[in-house]
Amino acid sequence: MGKRCEEPRMSDRRPPDQDESKNRSDEPSPRLGTDPIELIEQCLVTFPEGDPRQKLLYKLRHAVTLSHAAHQQRELEFKKVSEVVAKLTAPANRIGTLLDVPDEGLARIVVGGAEYYANVDPRVPGTDLKIGTQVLVNEAYAVIRTLGYDRNGPILKLAEAMPDGRLRFDQEMGRQSLILQRSTDLGDVELKAGDEIRVDPGYRVAIEKLTDRKPRRHVLDAPPKVTWEQIGGQNEAITAIRKAIEYPLLHGETFERFKFSQPKGFLLYGPPGCGKTLIGQAAASSLAKLVGESEQEHRLDRDRHPHVTSGAFLHVKGPEILNMWLGESERMVRDLFEQARTRRKDGALPFIFIDEAESILGTRRAMRSFNISNTLVPMFCSEMDGIESLRDVVIILASNRPDLIDPAVLRPGRIDRKIKVSRPNKEAAAEILKVYLTADLPVDPTLVKERGGGQSQAVASLVEDIIESIFRRTEDNRLLSIRFRNGQNKVLYRGDLVSGAILASIVQRAKEKAIDRTVQSGQQSGLQAKDLLDSVSEEFREGDMLPPDDAAEEWLKLLDHHPEQVIGVSSFRRGRQTEERPVNQII
Repeated sequence: MGKRCEEPRMSDRRPPDQDESKNRSDEPSPRLGTDPIELIEQCLVTFPEGDPRQKLLYKLRHAVTLSHAAHQQRELEFKKVSEVVAKLTAPANRIGTLLDVPDEGLARIVVGGAEYYANVDPRVPGTDLKIGTQVLVNEAYAVIRTLGYDRNGPILKLAEAMPDGRLRFDQEMGRQSLILQRSTDLGDVELKAGDEIRVDPGYRVAIEKLTDRKPRRHVLDAPPKVTWEQIGGQNEAITAIRKAIEYPLLHGETFERFKFSQPKGFLLYGPPGCGKTLIGQAAASSLAKLVGESEQEHRLDRDRHPHVTSGAFLHVKGPEILNMWLGESERMVRDLFEQARTRRKDGALPFIFIDEAESILGTRRAMRSFNISNTLVPMFCSEMDGIESLRDVVIILASNRPDLIDPAVLRPGRIDRKIKVSRPNKEAAAEILKVYLTADLPVDPTLVKERGGGQSQAVASLVEDIIESIFRRTEDNRLLSIRFRNGQNKVLYRGDLVSGAILASIVQRAKEKAIDRTVQSGQQSGLQAKDLLDSVSEEFREGDMLPPDDAAEEWLKLLDHHPEQVIGVSSFRRGRQTEERPVNQII
């Protein structure tokens, strides 16, 4: 049996020697790290190479490393969750509107209708602090962030742009007017009465100028390209308007010596389709070219036109100004002249061309009910009176019925020149046809051989055929019969009612026939005399001149016959008996 090892009794134990314990306490003890990985590394160093305990320590180190990484991941996720909870439980920041930046680091803001002088977070860029923008404020009402302009808000119509930059707005009846300051981005924008401005919901700052919901800009980027050579058969009217418009510019010194007051308004009147619009466009094109070309600058009176560099053409169709809303038509007239003055300040010579002028400048009537002409005519006259002369704006009116235009508009000093654009005669009609029937058009080879003289001679012979067909006084060419009060009758033929538009349509019809023949046959073909003659008959057959009702006096005005002298009108229509319609007298 083995001998049992007995532990020493307490009495047998003796305390360590005092000197021995003292010597041990004086010896330096090795310093061990507190990181488990470091402790394991130190243990690995103490074991000799090949010790089996090293393998266990490597496994322990790997397990401790994985546990440490998992612990760090849990701490990171816990931190994120804590931040989310802190944000969700934090009080909401208030949103205000920036009114002013009185000093660096300070801002005057309005929050919930109350104004505050607030500090600005130094981290907020100074360039972002724009008047009218929304700002974010914390619990201490310090600006900590800018949010940009509010994209919503009421829209007001500007009544006046005050000299100090503030804006005055009129509101509905019974509500006081508003005076607002401009936003930073609106500070350098040119504003005028009638502009639509979006303001902030608190009605403190004007933020944005809105464009018109409907395009009402009548200014063309470039004047029309119509030239005098493209208008045929109106030599008298062209000469009259060129003298009235171009002479004061070309011979300014001569006009100054005679103290001649330059005209500022012109009226082109006459039957429809005779070139009034073309003449107005050609006048604008010619004058714009005259004042814009550098090689002609020495011919201009520089003292009278020192800043004219180009032309601006404002083309307005009369009916498009009419609007059912009260005051809207007057605003459009005011805006039209404002555009002209703006272009004049920019160095351009503006032309206001109003087609169908009788629709907006008609004679005013004394009636209790509202009539647009009762307010448009005074507005137009007052705007015209603000124009000194041709040096500012050129106004050209075109109308088929000048008798319907208010006399206040047509008086001297406003519309100074009345130029009639008449129906073309034989010679004028031939000139118009030469504009559309040029020598480079394809003509049937058979026609060239028959007429002789080449391509140009063949085209000239086609013009003669059309003129002969239209102005021939035969029964087939009869259109209307007018019976006068004195008992006389007058028959109107095709040549009496021809116009430049009709001649252009005849040539267009003939070209369509030649094109259709080429497409159907698959062979090249040209214009034939039959194409043009058939087109003449078709054009006058479709354009029946008899009015569809008994109110023929309107038509007689266009035919240069006064209705008081006419008591009946009849037409020569194929396939039906001639009927005479009475003319209602104008009282």
